[in-house]
Amino acid sequence: MKSLLSSIKINISPCLFIKDPESSELGQDIISHSIELINKLGIEDFNFKKLGKEINSNESSIYRYFENKYKLLQYLSAMYWGILEYRLVLETNSIENPSKRLDKAIEVLTLTPKNVSLYSNVDQLKLRHIIIAEFTKSYHHKHVDSDNDDGNFSIYKRLVLRLVEMIKAVSEDYEYPKSLATQIVEGALQQHFIQEHFKSLTDNNGDDLNVFGFFKDITKNVLQIK
Repeated sequence: MKSLLSSIKINISPCLFIKDPESSELGQDIISHSIELINKLGIEDFNFKKLGKEINSNESSIYRYFENKYKLLQYLSAMYWGILEYRLVLETNSIENPSKRLDKAIEVLTLTPKNVSLYSNVDQLKLRHIIIAEFTKSYHHKHVDSDNDDGNFSIYKRLVLRLVEMIKAVSEDYEYPKSLATQIVEGALQQHFIQEHFKSLTDNNGDDLNVFGFFKDITKNVLQIK
């Protein structure tokens, strides 16, 4: 699986960039260093001027790739969800039992990834931390509908719909498969955020396995899996 992942390129919507950052060394530097800097500063304090200093380039060169920092955040989000989608497909594809396949999917969506070689030039654990902390800021704004129409969230939505199909395979009569799938994907991010910043409000105690167990338990009870 590791060698297969290393040969895959995620097709990110061209609406998210002016020039494909994967097409040049400078563009790749923009991506890898923006992950480092956003993880360190947060999206509010991050800007292209600070990023330019990190990569020894002027601010205007970054604007040749991205319209603004929020388009860059959406690009990083698409990259993350694309990586997760490929892991989800590859790690569940050979599992025939629908319940076990759904369990594996929840595991992939909730646990910290290991040994992922896709996009080896970026720190994927820091990328994951950015998504946990910042993903909602990529769509909680007035232009979300036009961004959605442009396909900026297409990879994220496709990932959720893959999970919907797995839920339906376990319980085709369940009335709310999309709501459940969205809650697992979004809720996992929220639980990781809460256990880092509001420890008194969670039972997870900083353990990934507890987040996995929580959503596995919810799904089992909701779908009445024995």
